[in-house]
Amino acid sequence: MAQTDASDAELVARVQRGDREAFDWLARRYAKRAFAVANRLLQNAADAEDVVQDSFIATVNAIDSFDPGRPFGPWFMRIVVNKGLTAIRSRAAEATHVRGSGLLEGDAVAESTESLHERAEIRDRFRAALQLLPQRQQLIVQLADVEGFTSAEIAGQLAIPSGTVRWLLHQARETLREALAPLRRMDR
Repeated sequence: MAQTDASDAELVARVQRGDREAFDWLARRYAKRAFAVANRLLQNAADAEDVVQDSFIATVNAIDSFDPGRPFGPWFMRIVVNKGLTAIRSRAAEATHVRGSGLLEGDAVAESTESLHERAEIRDRFRAALQLLPQRQQLIVQLADVEGFTSAEIAGQLAIPSGTVRWLLHQARETLREALAPLRRMDR
């Protein structure tokens, strides 16, 4: 059987028996999606790459505890999310100790068109509104609305019931709608 035709369960079983090539196939299968999630969480490609690499290392170290009767994808993505959240907490702790001062050279350059300025303002207001949400709701909004995961997939990644995911997503969207209401009034 070709490696690409093997199911996740077959590859995991082989990895549990020490087959490094099988792990390489699993890594290829999940690397892009893991990077997309980590990058969305961290908003930094280099940090996202580090999180994905750490996640794969953690996966190899924990593969013997993985239950082959369960799907591999949600288990692995939970590791990615957890590593990403740890990196965010670490970054926040570092930011409280190190504060940059002054503007970067490029910050002083004004936007050349009104349209670019408006889009930047909308993006900034959305990010600010997103930051008002509890961390779990931020993550759920990003996974659902940006990455396109279903509530069942998110539930598997976060180890919470899918009904809880749907409720938290609903609450988050309501909060965002209220926070961004001034933008809609300006558009009229």
